[in-house]
Amino acid sequence: SRRPKPCSSLPAGSQLPCFHGSSTIRNLKERFHMNMTEEQLQLLIEQMVDGSMRSITTKLYDGFQYLTNGIM
Repeated sequence: SRRPKPCSSLPAGSQLPCFHGSSTIRNLKERFHMNMTEEQLQLLIEQMVDGSMRSITTKLYDGFQYLTNGIM
């Protein structure tokens, strides 16, 4: 699989405060959708992109980026 394994490479017992707490690793796995197949991920990403393209907040942010940074 070409998918990254961000959660499996974290050292056990990390001293970094951001990794303290029992829910941190679980939340990361959920955010990266580690339980989905390639096909499920592809569908999810297509839905997310489609939703973003129709979102007023995306359009507002794109306008802000264009005005402040010339990025479109």
